[in-house]
Amino acid sequence: MSAPTTNSTITYSERLWPTFGYWFITAALSAMTSLMVIPVWAAGGIIVPIVVFVLAALVLRALSARIVVTADTFYADKAHIDRAFIRSAEAFEAEEAFAERGMRLDARAFLMTRPWVKDVVKVTIDDADDVTPYWIVSTRNATALAAALQPEG
Repeated sequence: MSAPTTNSTITYSERLWPTFGYWFITAALSAMTSLMVIPVWAAGGIIVPIVVFVLAALVLRALSARIVVTADTFYADKAHIDRAFIRSAEAFEAEEAFAERGMRLDARAFLMTRPWVKDVVKVTIDDADDVTPYWIVSTRNATALAAALQPEG
């Protein structure tokens, strides 16, 4: 994601880190690798799980997305759009969010979702040159993100 310029006022910012469960499973699976290595290499029973956990942690960190709303631009991880093209933003939670990501989803929509975040915001795009009708963006605070994205005026 390209960082907002210094003269942009950030009105909303969020980082979608994996939940504790993902980190726990990563640690447990990494620890289990010692069982495969100990019969062959005793020291590897300690080294290999540590290396596996570090690599898995780097992957989880890379998968954590950043959401930023400035006065001019909306950033959803690596994607961004000028706020002038945002017609509306609507928050969806629980079952409604599941439906927006599933049976109600338009195949042309842009998705920035993470499996460890259940709520989403549907950002409707108004750009004649873009075939994308809307973005679906995972967020832990759907109401606040939708409010921050509402067009001014």
